[in-house]
Amino acid sequence: MNPKLIWAAATTCVLFTSPVWADQALAASKACMACHGIDKKIVGPAYKDIASKYGNSKASEAYLVTKIRKGSSQVWGPVPMPANAHVSEADAQKLAAWVLSLK
Repeated sequence: MNPKLIWAAATTCVLFTSPVWADQALAASKACMACHGIDKKIVGPAYKDIASKYGNSKASEAYLVTKIRKGSSQVWGPVPMPANAHVSEADAQKLAAWVLSLK
């Protein structure tokens, strides 16, 4: 078997099954990564801190979808999160589910 083909298949499996990469590209494309790191605070909290605070439930996911699209203030400190109306409901759901999977 071709070693390059095996490496390509293994890499593809990791990229598409790892929760860290599942929607990191979507988060980057919506400019979320400018303010949030996966495991470190930038302007807003780290995604892993959000996941720890809210747990992994449908209610938490719905709450985060609203926060993603409408913004929030005074939840994680004095810096408000602006509304992200350019993020569709479907993309906000994917992002929220991904964030909550990062415990």
